[in-house]
Amino acid sequence: MDPYIGDQPLTHVDDETLAPYIRDRLKSSRTSDGKLKPGVSHRTVNIALERVIRILNLGARKWRDEQKRPWLDVVPMITKLEEKKTRRLPHPMSWEEQSILFAELPDHLRRMALYKVNSGSREQEIVKLRWDWEIPIPELNTSVFLIPADFGGRHESSGVKNGDERLVVLNNVARSVIEGQLGLDPVWVFPYGQPDQNGKATPVHRMNDSAWKKARVRAAKKFQERFLRPAPAGFASIRVHDLKHTFGRRLRAAGVTEEDRKALLGHKNGSITSHYSAAELGKLIDEANRISATDSRGPALTILRRMAG
Repeated sequence: MDPYIGDQPLTHVDDETLAPYIRDRLKSSRTSDGKLKPGVSHRTVNIALERVIRILNLGARKWRDEQKRPWLDVVPMITKLEEKKTRRLPHPMSWEEQSILFAELPDHLRRMALYKVNSGSREQEIVKLRWDWEIPIPELNTSVFLIPADFGGRHESSGVKNGDERLVVLNNVARSVIEGQLGLDPVWVFPYGQPDQNGKATPVHRMNDSAWKKARVRAAKKFQERFLRPAPAGFASIRVHDLKHTFGRRLRAAGVTEEDRKALLGHKNGSITSHYSAAELGKLIDEANRISATDSRGPALTILRRMAG
């Protein structure tokens, strides 16, 4: 946004000065290889506008000059874009869609995706997952992960969403993924990023990379070949966050209560996650395992291959 309003005084930042930025962000463009790149969503633009609104509010309500006068006397009304008509609806996957998509993912992404769709974790809670967040539960012969409240993810707003510790309960499939990661790295559970300058493992920045996008294109093609009809639009453009929606939908289909769904999905419900008893954790694990009952294909064996090297 700086090239558009960076040279403007705060008193000149309004809808008119922001209009060129909004126009260019929404406009389609050509990539270096000639492919058409669509503009961003209204939601993406609004996130940027919310930052502007935040700065303007601070200028009027908090920041002061040497004479203790506010930087701004009046905060202009910044008009945000309509989101309802352009918002992409979530696409919880069917079991058949999951099978097709996961078969197209590279091994490291398949592991993270399988963990995500069975734990309800957010993307950054997976790619930055650390072994020192794992807490053994000897009474249940298992463990959980407790993500710190101050975890920031890629940036401050992509970490723990509600500012509370985030309890991650592992069902049998998520547990099998974690066990398959043992020994790969002493710090990171999913150490698939480029090594740092000292040769140490690093996490990837995100799951939604070019490999994910290419895999979903192949998956949509395989869907059409298998079912002789185009893949649903939501599946053809499946997002990493849709795996969390899938987990939530399956919990609901399995009859898991709203209170337990909130706990499993990490939604704020007034509970102090670090104070769960072993019995309560055991109940949550049992509830998380109930999603297997929603698999219309019947019992399925998931085989995880350890990465070579």
